[in-house]
Amino acid sequence: MNTPDVDGLLVLDKPAGMTSRAVVDRVLRWFPRRTRIGHTGTLDPLATGVLVLCLGEATRLSEYVQRMSKTYRTTFQLGARSDSDDADGVVTPVPCAIAPDTATVAECVASFVGLIPQVPPAYSAAKIAGRRAYDLARRGREVTLSPRSIEIYGIELLNYAYPHLELEVRCGKGTYIRSLARDVGERLGSGALVQTLRRLRVGPFAVEKALTLDTEAETVREHLLPMEMAIAELPRFVLSDSELTRLSQGQSVAIPSTGGTPVPPAGETAVFDEAGCLAAVATFDPGRQMLQPAKVFQSKKR
Repeated sequence: MNTPDVDGLLVLDKPAGMTSRAVVDRVLRWFPRRTRIGHTGTLDPLATGVLVLCLGEATRLSEYVQRMSKTYRTTFQLGARSDSDDADGVVTPVPCAIAPDTATVAECVASFVGLIPQVPPAYSAAKIAGRRAYDLARRGREVTLSPRSIEIYGIELLNYAYPHLELEVRCGKGTYIRSLARDVGERLGSGALVQTLRRLRVGPFAVEKALTLDTEAETVREHLLPMEMAIAELPRFVLSDSELTRLSQGQSVAIPSTGGTPVPPAGETAVFDEAGCLAAVATFDPGRQMLQPAKVFQSKKR
């Protein structure tokens, strides 16, 4: 007897002390052996909170979840530095560090809001000549990473009592909170590292509705989310069965803007069938008025 394929999203509340890969290994036990499972962005072992897993065909949509905005609650420890920029690394106190006042701290953290350059931590998955930075750092090699453009939408100062600074950070893809701690500490002249980190939200996925690893397997399977939630931030467009057939064969579909017929916006769009099931992700070229398939999914109902 064939076991039905499993496709969808699973939102977990990752516990401290585990890698994201270890969480995936635990989750594999809840589903049929051949089920493909991947996460949509790592959380460090020290961190807790929202970890979105993609199962089955949803693994092809992980990039869209990775693009979603994220919200973190974190505590920085001022007056110290770490080789990993968090409390799990080798921590070195900063001699004669002076405690900045609250106004100075508030002004400093506010200066990081917006589009800014950020250098990833040495202990990160960023690559140098094809090698992971953390592999080089663990071997004692010098790690020099180039800054990347990231966006921080907002930082709320929740509490400050030196040496502890508690913040809530809303940010875009690729932001390292450890790098933010390091850079805030350098700008304040006191040094800083991440002491605690909790991811509260990824796009529409909130920690309040996340499952824990001690949840019963049957309950987990019942709470699997539809894979179209991975592309919740894309515009939606509906095609007829005949149009979807052409799209599934790799053909472009003409969407003329005549007679008041609605057309998709330029760029990527989520394509659904008339029953409301996700059929594809496609790109619309308004100049040619053509919809080009990018990812096409099986026609089974999800």
